[in-house]
Amino acid sequence: MSTIRTISATEILDSRKKPTLRVEVTTDAGSGSFDVPSGASTGSREACELRDAQGAMSSAVRAIHEEIAPALIGMDPQDQRAIDARMIELDGTEHKSRLGGNSLIGISIATARAAAQSNSVPLHEHLKTLATIPPSRATPHLFVNLINGGKHASGGSPIQEHQIVTLALDAHEALEHAMRTERALADILTEKHILPAHGDEGGVVFPVSTIEEPFAILAEAIDAAHLNDQVVIGVDAAASSFYEKGSYALLGVPHSSDDLLGLYASLSKSFNVQFLEDPFEENSLVAFSELHHALPSLTIIGDDLTTTNPRSIKAAAEANAISAVIIKPNQIGTLSETLDAMAMARSQNVHCIVSHRSGETMDDFLGDLSVAFGVFGLKAGAPSAPERAIKYKRLLELLS
Repeated sequence: MSTIRTISATEILDSRKKPTLRVEVTTDAGSGSFDVPSGASTGSREACELRDAQGAMSSAVRAIHEEIAPALIGMDPQDQRAIDARMIELDGTEHKSRLGGNSLIGISIATARAAAQSNSVPLHEHLKTLATIPPSRATPHLFVNLINGGKHASGGSPIQEHQIVTLALDAHEALEHAMRTERALADILTEKHILPAHGDEGGVVFPVSTIEEPFAILAEAIDAAHLNDQVVIGVDAAASSFYEKGSYALLGVPHSSDDLLGLYASLSKSFNVQFLEDPFEENSLVAFSELHHALPSLTIIGDDLTTTNPRSIKAAAEANAISAVIIKPNQIGTLSETLDAMAMARSQNVHCIVSHRSGETMDDFLGDLSVAFGVFGLKAGAPSAPERAIKYKRLLELLS
């Protein structure tokens, strides 16, 4: 039996140049590391990050070195559940607020990598030994955020993500379609004399006068790339970010839940929007259900509503509120809990979409997680951004 010998953590910068963690676990037979991402648009029920008052990582590094590592040294890295359970016990809070979800997920995934190396197997093959999760697709849909907004950008649309979603069954073809659409979008913006900035997820950002404007431009790019039968439009509204005191504020205009439902119906009809994430704020389970009933052809996706939490996913599925769910490992705090969330979703006939965060790193773990369990979708951002491209590169390597 191999055992954990050392656990170390250092502060690095994420893609937004903000501090995050790199964690390394060594055993007597191998080692593994994980660079922890960080979100900007976060649900209130997510695992908490441990940060200093100024945002640095010294408190998280100290928690790992002084409390978590001594408790895990000598444990078997192959026993992922025991390691994760020990960390959850040590933390002792509902949302990992004492030791930090960022500390726990860093150790958890680094341990899985160390265990895979100890067994001389690829990470995605090792992950398969940790859970049984029914697959959705041989090749995931790519959810590609080409026009950023909301909390991922300033000065753009209040809608957080204007995505293209690929339909191709071949991963190389799907990524090529995403890149073609991205190039066509750049050309169209140039023709329109729009000089965009770039948001957290690598997509473009520009001022809009109507909610429909970025969708019209994105639809124009799909048409210019001659991909109308291979690419559709998806939305991450992240509605919690523009919800306040019972109303949704879009470009200065208050909207009720019924108003939003009408808006989404219009976007679906006008621009072939087929995927809709977080259309209402995170506590509006009834509104999610009403939308799912009113627009049954749309794939309704939970994120802030479900926060990679098995109990929340089960409740949303039983309310017929979602047909897919976003999976973010750092949202729940350990790999075991992430896999439990995925298993719960599939047991409820809900699809899993593995997702990056707005503050990303050059870590490619999401590619392995996607392939290991045949997920419905991979959401990794604009392919031109290096911290996003590396996820797609890993996916293609594994599916080649």
